Amino acid sequence: MEKANVIVIGGGASGMMAAITAAREGSRVTILEHMDRVGKKILSTGNGRCNYTNTNQDLSNYHSSDMSFVENILGQFNNFQTLKFFDRLGVLSKNRDGYIYPYSNQASTILDVLRMELFALNVNVETAVTIKMIEKRKQTFVVHAMHKDYEAESLIIATGSKAAPASGSDGSGYEYATRFGHVIVPVVPALVQLRSDNKVFKSISGVRCEANVSLFVDGLPAAEDTGELQLTDYGISGIPVFQISRFASRALYAKKRVTVYIDFFPEYEYQNLMKILNQRLKNNKERTIEDALIGMINKKLITMFIKESGINLGTKCGFITEKGIKALVNTMNNFKVNIIGTNSFDNAQTCAGGVEVSQLNPYTLESNYVKGLFFAGEIIDVDGACGGYNLQWAWSTGYVAGKNAALKKPVFNLKG
Repeated sequence: MEKANVIVIGGGASGMMAAITAAREGSRVTILEHMDRVGKKILSTGNGRCNYTNTNQDLSNYHSSDMSFVENILGQFNNFQTLKFFDRLGVLSKNRDGYIYPYSNQASTILDVLRMELFALNVNVETAVTIKMIEKRKQTFVVHAMHKDYEAESLIIATGSKAAPASGSDGSGYEYATRFGHVIVPVVPALVQLRSDNKVFKSISGVRCEANVSLFVDGLPAAEDTGELQLTDYGISGIPVFQISRFASRALYAKKRVTVYIDFFPEYEYQNLMKILNQRLKNNKERTIEDALIGMINKKLITMFIKESGINLGTKCGFITEKGIKALVNTMNNFKVNIIGTNSFDNAQTCAGGVEVSQLNPYTLESNYVKGLFFAGEIIDVDGACGGYNLQWAWSTGYVAGKNAALKKPVFNLKG
């Protein structure tokens, strides 16, 4: 049986941070990763460029049942400490409107320096490990794997969520948590695309445009965001959709009615858009409505807007009624989309749900039920917006869990 002071299950962002922190505190650390290498998910973050934190750390960018819990953890290892941590590892940073990237624009930069630090600290990294069972003995945890057993005084579960399972997040950590008595808040996809039953999307698929998206649940406003919207054959995507998707996922899980309204002209109020359109039609009385809208709207959207407004294609502008103009403007800045689902966990960047925060010590991330058991990263019921917030949560929780796991009184003398 292989012994350590701290075992970290999961070699993702939070797991590696936990291992590095514990090792810097003097602990002998082992990482157990079921994939063939650690940090695979990091490589896909920020479209391969790794937006690893954000200078704007307002709590509104995080979601949890207890925001004071989030504040406690972030306060112990904030975005400035993240910058200092990676600067020490050799990462030159780049700030793009608060979004922090490595200057290399390569996510592999972040993974490489983390792996080099693990090696420098003599952290034992074991990959392709299949865990059969974890048990708590009097003073230690024993992890029974397929080919070997591991024992340590402290155990950190940093297995991620169910998002992007191809990168290693298969949800196994939830099973470990429940076996130790923890309740899991239902896990749903977040930062994910939304699906609609509206057949019109097949004709407008591929369009990208600036838009505002407003989410309503059972007729009540729930969330909104503005940015580049992407229209797909099944529904809507893009950063603003990702930002509201966790609220849609929660509502759909609860069998509630979910609707999104799209404003394709977020910079123009209704009356301003009416004025612009009226003037355009007046100047083009002999042209068809399709021709008159060229230069104002993406060509793929023109036909859709006209049909959805109840105007016949080919109608000349001089024959468009005031009712028709109002209907057209309403379609442009208040287009209704019925949401019937989200894309799967395979497409999600993160999840909402996980280990309920009330079951964890809000200062150490130790389980309230099992001494020496800690949690870090996405497995906890905290999720962030797009923009480096979920990675910041990984760094913060990894640091807190790693530091406190290392402070446990050693049972084994593993020095040397």
